[in-house]
Amino acid sequence: MRKLVSLLLASCTLCAQNLSPAGAAPVVPAAPVVLENSGKAMLVPFRCTEEDVRSAGLTCSEQDPCPVYLELAAVESTGIRIFAAGNIHTATATLYTILLGTEDNGQTWREVHQRVRGAGLDHLQFADVETGWISGLSFAPLPQDPFLLRTTDGGKTWRSHAVFNEPRFGSIQQFFFEDKKSGSLVIDHAQGSGRDRYELFETNDGGETWNIRETNVKAIRIRRAPVTPNQDWRVRADGPTKSFQLEHRQGQKWTGLAAFAVNLAACKPD
Repeated sequence: MRKLVSLLLASCTLCAQNLSPAGAAPVVPAAPVVLENSGKAMLVPFRCTEEDVRSAGLTCSEQDPCPVYLELAAVESTGIRIFAAGNIHTATATLYTILLGTEDNGQTWREVHQRVRGAGLDHLQFADVETGWISGLSFAPLPQDPFLLRTTDGGKTWRSHAVFNEPRFGSIQQFFFEDKKSGSLVIDHAQGSGRDRYELFETNDGGETWNIRETNVKAIRIRRAPVTPNQDWRVRADGPTKSFQLEHRQGQKWTGLAAFAVNLAACKPD
C-alpha cells in the first residue's frame, strides 16, 4: 500500500520520528462527523494542533507548511457493516490511526474508533459477523508496541489489546484467527534487533493474551492462514483523483463503493 501512496505523492516517504506511544490519549474530532458519499472523494476532517507538531518533531512554518495525507491500508465487510483502516501522516511522520465505518453500504461514513496519536492500522479480519481484529503499531521513533483492536459486537465498539506487557520494538507482519478464540500472529523485529528476527505467537482467548510458540531468523508463515487476503474487497490508490478507492468485486468486475481524498489540511503554526 505504501508503494501505491508513493505513486500518488511522489516525494512522500512514510517514516516516524519522536511520536507518542500507542497508549497515549486518543484524539478525535471535536464532534462526531458524518461523511456523506456524493460520488466524489470524501475529505476526512483534520486540524493540526501545536501538540501534533511538537510530538511528531515537525518543522512547519506559515511559509512552508507540512502537508498531511490520509492512507487507507485495508477494507473489510461483515455483511452488515464495512470498515476501512489506515493512518494520517505527513511526509516524515505518522500522526494518527484512522478507522472508518459504514452501516448503509457506503452512503455515509463515520470514525468508529478514536484516533491514536503516533500509531497506524493495517490488516483487518472478521471471524464472524460479530468478532473481528485490526492490527496496529506505534512509531516512536521505530515500529514498536504492536497491538490489535478487537470487536465482539460487529464493529460497534473496539478495544485495544497490546501483544506485549512491556514496550518492545517490532510490528505484526501477519495474523490470522481460525475462529473467534483461536489465532496466531507473527512479529517482525526487523534487522539489527539482536535477536531472532521473527516470533510466532498464539492465543486461545481471542487475543486477550498471547503465548510465544517459535522464534526464527527466517520468516515464519502461519500455516493455516490463506495465501491471499479477502479477494472480494480491495483498496486502490487512484492517481488522477488523488484518492483511495474502496472497491467490491461482483463476479469479474470491481465496483466502487466510496472514495476518500488523500490530501488533508496542512500543519502550520496557529
